Amino acid sequence: MLSQLKMDDRVSSRPAGVVILGGAHGTLALARSLGAQKVPVWLISADTPFPRFSRYAHRQMTWPGPEDDGAVAFLLKLAETQGLDGFLLIPGGDPEVRFVSQAIEQLSDVFDVVLPPWQQLKWVCEKPLLYRRARELALAIPLTFEFTSLEQARAAELRFPVILKPNMGGRSRFARAKAILTNDQASFLTAYKWAAEEIGFENVVVQEMIPGGGESQFSYAALWNRGAPVAEFTARRSRQYPVDFGYTSTFVEVVDEPQLIDAARRLLGSIAHHGLVEVEFKRDRRDGSLKILDVNPRPWTWFGLAAAAGVDLGAMLWAIKSGHEVGAVSARPNTSWMYLVRDMVAVSKLISSGRLTKRAYLRSFGSVRAWATFTASDPMPGLIDIPLTVWRVLTRRILRTR
Repeated sequence: MLSQLKMDDRVSSRPAGVVILGGAHGTLALARSLGAQKVPVWLISADTPFPRFSRYAHRQMTWPGPEDDGAVAFLLKLAETQGLDGFLLIPGGDPEVRFVSQAIEQLSDVFDVVLPPWQQLKWVCEKPLLYRRARELALAIPLTFEFTSLEQARAAELRFPVILKPNMGGRSRFARAKAILTNDQASFLTAYKWAAEEIGFENVVVQEMIPGGGESQFSYAALWNRGAPVAEFTARRSRQYPVDFGYTSTFVEVVDEPQLIDAARRLLGSIAHHGLVEVEFKRDRRDGSLKILDVNPRPWTWFGLAAAAGVDLGAMLWAIKSGHEVGAVSARPNTSWMYLVRDMVAVSKLISSGRLTKRAYLRSFGSVRAWATFTASDPMPGLIDIPLTVWRVLTRRILRTR
């Protein structure tokens, strides 16, 4: 496997545009950030349609998807026929991250791939490896169990509730659900058997449920270049849907959490990270520790908060790849991002359970500087997303057994 430096040197030093593979809200925000810099942005997706309605999408198309046997050939042929040599290639979803990183040597013949090779990246993408690396670095993680059979799971002494998670995001029903909460052994064994049938025993992560909701959820967001951070800030994912373990964030605000920066730097430095990244943490109120939950080496749902807070990670990425220096910046405090439609659902549950007051909810609008989909200069994705989101909220089966 070639080093990242050698692979980058095989393409033009100044890119002509950007190809983003897959993704949803993070992809939309990145396309807007790049489009504002007059960068030609190609959006290629096998599933989520609404980012392609952005006025900043120079070209939009569908493709067989990252799990198709011909995925590499498709992209190389596309580059040949459409003149995409030297374009940045950025994965927007988890399956695309795995695909691009694993095929980086072939894809780097044509594209400037903004990711490390899989031999490095797998240590933060696959949860069992992530938690092993975190332990090696003396970073806190939730209590996690590794089972290889239903018999082992049945014999384990678990303190409920516990959560089942896929080892990495994907397109299986289990991966799309992101997590299953179980409150007793019977529901746990039923869920564990189903999850194992979906993705295999070795790919199911069983973990304690850390107390607390969105108010305990924090993130480190950054752009890294060749193993070092270029720009970074921290945020609290104050509200999420569902409210106890979020499928998606709904209200995120800039906060100052230096402890997150130190932990994330140690983790990402251990793999010489390269590209965009979000590291998710949760504060355990039982001992005050910040525990690593997940790493997303791609544009994340609330990526639009970065530009709104004055840390425009997309513009900085383009500047670096274009040979420009990027100066130090700090995120503006009292700046937040909201996914209005889903936040309304989350808020209704929080208010009805006495965990949020109407006054506090209305006050939160005062700091909103970015919305998940809507912006006056690019309204169409927001208009498309409203009916899509309502439909998903009404029909998605949040896998929760009692």
